[in-house]
Amino acid sequence: MSGCRRLGGDRGAFTVELAAGLPALMLLLFVGLTAVSAVVTRAQCLDAAREAALAEARGERGSPVAARMAPPGAEIRLDGDRESVTATVVVRVKLFGAHVPGITVTASAVAAREPATVPVG
Repeated sequence: MSGCRRLGGDRGAFTVELAAGLPALMLLLFVGLTAVSAVVTRAQCLDAAREAALAEARGERGSPVAARMAPPGAEIRLDGDRESVTATVVVRVKLFGAHVPGITVTASAVAAREPATVPVG
């Protein structure tokens, strides 16, 4: 029978495929974890910016409020005019690797000043 294949002819093929595909799988996992980390950090920055803008619009100091809610190492900027307040939170997300540059995550929120807190001048 010349049409029969010998059993065991693919011996070791799975191991070679696994060895070739494992780095790609690890890279995909790395990218996925980094994306999840960036999204979670962005949500924290949005919450901190919103609370800081609202506190500043009420006439309170927004920086301490934002500092409590923002991720560690975040920079908080407050800017405003007679009608509104803008809070911006910026933080650098470290990636899962020592030699890879991080991602900068920025979130801003705007709130209208309350009538009793409009600065004079």
